[in-house]
Amino acid sequence: MSQTVSAVVPVLDEVEALPRVHGELVAALDDLTVPTELIYVDDGSTDGSTEALAKLQAERPDLVRVAVLRRNYGKSAALAAGFDLARGDYVVMLDADGQDVPGELPRLLQAAQARDLDVVCGWRAYRDDRAGKKWQSRLYNLTTRALTGVELHDFNTGYKLLRREVVAELPLYGEFHRFLPVLAADLGFRVGETSVAHRPRTAGQSKFRSLLRFPKTLLDLLTVVFLTRFADRPLYLFGGLGAAMAALGTAILAYLSALWFAGQGIGDRPLLILGVLLVLVGVQLFSVGFLGDVVRHTRPREQRPYRLRACHDTAGEDPGGPAGAGGPGGAAGSDGAGGPDGPAGSHGAGGPDGPAGSAGAGGPNSPAGSADPTRPHEPGE
Repeated sequence: MSQTVSAVVPVLDEVEALPRVHGELVAALDDLTVPTELIYVDDGSTDGSTEALAKLQAERPDLVRVAVLRRNYGKSAALAAGFDLARGDYVVMLDADGQDVPGELPRLLQAAQARDLDVVCGWRAYRDDRAGKKWQSRLYNLTTRALTGVELHDFNTGYKLLRREVVAELPLYGEFHRFLPVLAADLGFRVGETSVAHRPRTAGQSKFRSLLRFPKTLLDLLTVVFLTRFADRPLYLFGGLGAAMAALGTAILAYLSALWFAGQGIGDRPLLILGVLLVLVGVQLFSVGFLGDVVRHTRPREQRPYRLRACHDTAGEDPGGPAGAGGPGGAAGSDGAGGPDGPAGSHGAGGPDGPAGSAGAGGPNSPAGSADPTRPHEPGE
C-alpha cells in the first residue's frame, strides 16, 4: 500500500512569495509517486494572500486545499489547523516565504523511510540569512541541546516531516511549533535530521524582527523542559528546591540559635529574616510539589503515562458470526461491524484500525470502503 503525503504551509502576508513557492511545491508533489495534497492555512493575512490562495485552489482543486483563519492566531495555531485537515501518512510542514526549497521534500521522505524516523528536521547546514539571525539561531540550538538532551543541529527549522502518529499525539499552542522535535522525542518517537538547501528571502518581509523574540523563546524552552522532565513528577522539582531552601534556612536558624544561647543578640540581624524566609518558602514549594503529585495521580486514566509503538499479539482473535460484530482482532460477519483491529463485513463499518466493507465507512485510522469520496490526490488525476 502506497503511503500518502500532505504538505501543510502556514501563510501570513506572503502574497509576493506565493506564486514562486506554489509553483515549486506543485511540481515537487506531482513528481512524487504517491498520493499527495497541499494545504495552505491563511493565518489572518491582510495583503491579498487570502484572495491569491483562493485562485490557486481554483486552479488545482484536486490537489490544493485552503483554510482561512478568522484572525492571526500565530504559527502554532495555523499548523495545528493544517494538521487537523491533513489526511496523509506523512505530513510535511514548510514556510511560505520561499526560503525552504520544495524540491528537497523527497530527501526528507527518503530519510524517514530509510532510517525509520518518525520526525525528520530539515537541517539548514548552510543557512542563507542575516548574520544576527544566524548567531541567534546557533545560541538557541546550543541551549536547547544542552537543556533537553536531543541531539539536533537545527530545532527551529520550519521544514519538517512527521508521521501521522506524531501529528495525532502532539497538541500545538503558543510557540511550541519550535519544540516539535523535543516534544516528539519525549513521547518516544524517533527523531532525526537531514541537511537541506536554504536560500535568502527574495519577496515579502520577515515576521520575526522583535527584540523580545529570543527571551520569549527561552521562556518557552523552560516550559518545555518542565513539561518533558517534571510534568509527571512535580515533587522532584518543587520538592527538591523546597527541601534545599528549607535545609539552608534551618542551618541559618541553628547558627543564630547557637549565638543566642551564647548571649549574643540576633534580633536585629538580617540573617534571621533570611533564615525564616528560606524555611517558609521551602515548605511552600515542597507543598506545591506534593499537591502536584496528588493531582497527577488522580488524573483520568485516559491520560496514559506511556505510548505504544506497536503491539504484536495474535492471541484471543474472535471472528464474528454471519451477522455479528467482530471481536478485538477479528473480522465481522457479512453485515456486522469490524472489531477494533478487524475489517468489517461486506456492508459493515470498519473498526478504529480496520478497513471498511465494500459499502462501509472506514474507522478513524483506516481507509474507507470503495464508496468513500475522501482521499488525497492521486498522481495523474
